[in-house]
Amino acid sequence: MTGTSARFPPQSEESETVPDRVLNIGVVGCAAIARRAVIPALAAEPSVRLVAVASRSRGKAEAVARRFGCEAVTGYADLLARDDIDAVYVPLPPALHAEWVARALAAGKHVLAEKPCVTDLAQAAELVAAAHDAGLLLMENFAFLHHGQHDAVRALVEAGAIGEPRHLNAEFAFPPLPVGDIRHTRALGGGALFDAGVYTLRAATAYLGPEVTVHGAVLRVDPDTGVDMAGAALVADQDGRTGQLTFGFDRSYRCACTLWGSEGSITLDRAFTAPPTLRPVLRLVRQDHVEERTLPAGHQFAALVALFARTVLDGGDFEGPAQAVLRQAALVDAVREAAGSGPGRGAIY
Repeated sequence: MTGTSARFPPQSEESETVPDRVLNIGVVGCAAIARRAVIPALAAEPSVRLVAVASRSRGKAEAVARRFGCEAVTGYADLLARDDIDAVYVPLPPALHAEWVARALAAGKHVLAEKPCVTDLAQAAELVAAAHDAGLLLMENFAFLHHGQHDAVRALVEAGAIGEPRHLNAEFAFPPLPVGDIRHTRALGGGALFDAGVYTLRAATAYLGPEVTVHGAVLRVDPDTGVDMAGAALVADQDGRTGQLTFGFDRSYRCACTLWGSEGSITLDRAFTAPPTLRPVLRLVRQDHVEERTLPAGHQFAALVALFARTVLDGGDFEGPAQAVLRQAALVDAVREAAGSGPGRGAIY
């Protein structure tokens, strides 16, 4: 294995100073999000060595490997069989995640899974148990949580800038996708809930807390494809703080969060998809005061990749990310159940 193995983080003080102590990572799939955002972050992170990228197509694997200076592998299983890889990033279509994340864990690899990590709670429970039993990290890729704009919101809330938080509005939607896009394919885990709605649900747990629950939902399903094109959910925590979540790929672009408190509100207009060069604007509104703050740019994918690598290399918190996977899957199931389209139930048109 090249460098220091990260499968079982070194414990000695001397090992902490080894300069070539890196996490050897492979990529299982060549999805657009991987090529556009995550693989560049992996390739640029000093604590990561990008070893190889796999595709079912030799040509696609070679094209991506040439671009990022790593090896090309034909077939996902062949990449998992390599002993020079400690961890994998899995950006496959959602319906394929459970199989390949399970196989990666069985092969002894830490896993960074593209969102949604799984398509239901039962799958999440199985994978979290497997990761726990093997002593491996399982983390879901919600990169937006690691952008500094959300730290700025939390700091203002803690300072009492909006009084007591009462309500969250989280919205993520974009114009219709091309007809052939895999997000129109139900068998692959398509649909607006898995693609956009999961962001709003994750924002709800981030701002309202881990005990948030679903109290109602609507999914508008395309009768031709069987996938949900848009939806909304009402959530609340144990103290009665509420959240209105809206998502879809059937309308103009919107990517915003507003946290509404007893004395004011805070809004982010690029809450989930701020590109690395964007200096996001935070809007603070109080009774006699409106303020817009231009925040520093941030690379949320770079921050996520660095956190993933650091957690493995330093033997950090594996339990927290695993529990987040379970909570997120439970909320997705709850939205589908509330909308009448849960596992084993018919779609709502």
